[in-house]
Amino acid sequence: MKNMMGLTLVLLLAMPVAHAEGFLDWLESHSGKSSTTAKVETPADNARLLTLEPGESEMYPKVSPDGKSLLVVSGKHKNLVVTRRLLENGDPVNVVSDDNHALDSIAWHGNERVTFLSSRAGGLGLWDKPVDGQGVLHRLQRLNGQLLQPVALSDGSVIAVRLFAANGRKKSASSRHDAFVNWEFQNMQPHIVRISRDGVESDLSAGANPAISPDGTRVVFSMQAGRSRHLFMMRLDGSDLVQLTDERSIDVQPAWSPDGQWIVFTSNRAQADMRHPGKSNWDIWAVDVQGRNISQLSMDKARDGGANVGADGRVYFHSDRKVSKEVRAKHQVKGSTGGFHIWSIALPNSES
Repeated sequence: MKNMMGLTLVLLLAMPVAHAEGFLDWLESHSGKSSTTAKVETPADNARLLTLEPGESEMYPKVSPDGKSLLVVSGKHKNLVVTRRLLENGDPVNVVSDDNHALDSIAWHGNERVTFLSSRAGGLGLWDKPVDGQGVLHRLQRLNGQLLQPVALSDGSVIAVRLFAANGRKKSASSRHDAFVNWEFQNMQPHIVRISRDGVESDLSAGANPAISPDGTRVVFSMQAGRSRHLFMMRLDGSDLVQLTDERSIDVQPAWSPDGQWIVFTSNRAQADMRHPGKSNWDIWAVDVQGRNISQLSMDKARDGGANVGADGRVYFHSDRKVSKEVRAKHQVKGSTGGFHIWSIALPNSES
């Protein structure tokens, strides 16, 4: 039941928006379940808790380029929104968006603006708006079909994940989804695509979770190989494909360090159950751009994932770890603290 506690927040990363209602019912049924009497020791990995709001979960942190703010997907009583938080203490600043499509697509576009998917104009598009949630919204590009996880490039093109129907697979009747798993798509096959400013689309590779390098020349992503998933890297035109990880494990959700030297990712490699991935132990790992120096960063029996690296040399990630009574008191929070919250830990060779 411990893992079930972590299935709280919802990023609609692996589902059409039409499934939101069923998933939200599931979210409410599993949120707020927390053992408040069990003794919780200091984390063995020295992770620091950043966000903690009563009865709320926070997932998928994204640190602003200037290192002052972060975006998180917040869920409370079925209300799912993207919020902006202060990086120094995790305090909420404002709601950025409550658009269902934005929950799995929000991304920084400089320090003052964000991009996100929306069908607000009668068709799917990539939009841009101020991060304070106010002011005009600008549609950057018309899009179509089932697209997820978009990244706007400097030349006006977009890297995204397109979902194709998986041949020969029966559709499941289940409408509940695990928000932790944003690399697996029920009855669908994900591909990394690039869509030019004028709408011309190129299929670059099978895969999901694209992350663009700080210099804007390469993309790292996760691709399935049997039961395993490995990290790959290629140029933005699909050339020069290299494999970074090769373990009997699931390596997903990559993100770059600001200096372009490290890639952090989610993996079950420390305790992998390939037949039943849900029983695996999920932690944050790091690997350098040469595919060497693989290091385990987080170490906890809870599920750690969705890592993002700040300019301060710290890795921010969501985790459904238990929160001790002392930490709750420090954050002046009473009541339930079950679900996911944002934690941070230092990168290798960082003293932050």
